[in-house]
Amino acid sequence: MSPVEPAVPPGEGELLLAVVREMVVERHSADAAAAATLDSGFDRELGLDSLALAELLSRVEGVFGVSLPVGTLGVIETPRDLLQAIRGASRTGVLHLRHGRYALPSPAERIPDTVATVTGALAWHVGVHPDRQHVRIVHEEADEVLSYRDLQRSAARVAAGLQSRELRLGDAVALMLPTGRDYFASFAGVLLAGGVPVPIYPPMRRSQLADHLRRQVAILDNARATLLVTDPGAARLGRLVRGHVASLRHVVTPVELAEDGAANEVGRDAADVALLQYTSGSTGNPKGVVLTHANLLSNIRAMAQAA
Repeated sequence: MSPVEPAVPPGEGELLLAVVREMVVERHSADAAAAATLDSGFDRELGLDSLALAELLSRVEGVFGVSLPVGTLGVIETPRDLLQAIRGASRTGVLHLRHGRYALPSPAERIPDTVATVTGALAWHVGVHPDRQHVRIVHEEADEVLSYRDLQRSAARVAAGLQSRELRLGDAVALMLPTGRDYFASFAGVLLAGGVPVPIYPPMRRSQLADHLRRQVAILDNARATLLVTDPGAARLGRLVRGHVASLRHVVTPVELAEDGAANEVGRDAADVALLQYTSGSTGNPKGVVLTHANLLSNIRAMAQAA
């Protein structure tokens, strides 16, 4: 390879972000991944520790067909740093720009500028290509595919359950769930019901659950969460924290929340809050980052434009 020949062609930045965002989804949440840019800090903003970065570098080498220099892990702080390392790396294989789970949507499938909210974007996708893959959830046994139609149906059931529990417009709903169908349906369901999702990272090990929940009390209180949606094991312990969070009225599982009744349609606009995000491992007084529908859609459109 010529010394001046780039290891990857133009457009590699968005491909790298797709790989990074998948890692963030697996480790944390889809909403945290949506906010990722080339200048996001791996540690502070994306919550990727050294072990996660080591796995990320391995994936990047496979996707880009390169061999990264020794010591890359110790010098990269942002995806842009990693992109520079990729450009300077030696080629070992073929770039999979539109291969498998990193395939990017074609221009005809991108959200129109007239769509102003995340829920509006979901409705648009369901109307245009309802059975198109929205999310591929990687399991050890077999991957699970969630289409736009699947997501909307599951989210509508969650929204009905939230509204039956008297969720008010703009109420914060904490989600402490692992990455999977229940998480995505609950996140979208909160938005459909007119609430604001507040993702909380689940504990790494079940043995840490009680201590982990105690440390989340400050976040739940700061967000004024009215509901906590979590798995059955955490729900049993989670009900014990209600006495420490004045705003918390219900602790429920996704199964308990999902109802067959239809949710009432809630009008939202671009300036309404769509996400309240707290960083992992917050100490002292937690501070949430507020993102509106316009903020999230801007990130999504930027991803599509760069593709």
